[in-house]
Amino acid sequence: MSTGNAGPYPGELLGELRSRAAEIRRRVVQMVYDGGSGHCGGSLSVADILAALYFRELRLDPDRPHWPERDRFVLSKGHACPALYAALAGRGFFDPADLTRFRHLGSPLKGHPERCVPGVETVTGSLGQGISAALGMALGLRRKGSPGRVYAVVGDGEMQEGQVWEALMAAGHFRLDNFTCFVDRNRLQGDGRTEEILDLEPLAEKLRAFRWHVQEIDGHDMAAILGAIDAAKRVRGQPQIIVANTVKGKGVSYMESVPQWHGTAPPTDPELATALAELGAEEAAT
Repeated sequence: MSTGNAGPYPGELLGELRSRAAEIRRRVVQMVYDGGSGHCGGSLSVADILAALYFRELRLDPDRPHWPERDRFVLSKGHACPALYAALAGRGFFDPADLTRFRHLGSPLKGHPERCVPGVETVTGSLGQGISAALGMALGLRRKGSPGRVYAVVGDGEMQEGQVWEALMAAGHFRLDNFTCFVDRNRLQGDGRTEEILDLEPLAEKLRAFRWHVQEIDGHDMAAILGAIDAAKRVRGQPQIIVANTVKGKGVSYMESVPQWHGTAPPTDPELATALAELGAEEAAT
């Protein structure tokens, strides 16, 4: 089993990225509260991954969102868009004050990402389709000789969709070594535990059989995330997939590992206060 390379990264970098992840989480719960609905659980579980990508890895220019040589990111599990919007705002693609209008009438920040939002590469709403779009981007960039890489995040519940496996098979067939995908392996979906609904295991073995380079990591260990990304970029002749073991609702005690927080009514006033306090303490500890 490959577990990535967690070795040495400056403490300042790790602290900054952990702080960014905590900021993303705070903004997620505030956005869902302000919007009156949304998906907290799966947004909180991907915050560390998005912090690593947007604040260390991705080659982007917020002043030129369509810069041809940029890296691309696709959030295939589009319902986790509060985390994506928070990352984009923090990276400078739009004013963070706009986050207060999440899911409001007339706001571009809808319940699933759309291309009207600066930095969003493609619409992702129906599960399974985002990874297919990402593989098309990777194939197109390779044919153009572009230095850009493509990154995607797919949910483990989403992997019950057949289209995901068609995309995985195609990416392996075309040996798309400019394509890195994360699996947000939080083991929960809207109706319960993924293994009770449709068992994915043995997941790593299946992915290797589809010709992917596979790593398994703790998806909340920032050094492990960075190490896995760096190891993926060294792979030649294979797409890379990083199975990130995460906790749904990470960082908010009453949301962690609770299926009802997949997508639900917003936090109440006392719940919001508790969540923001816990996430503020998490940031102070970085």
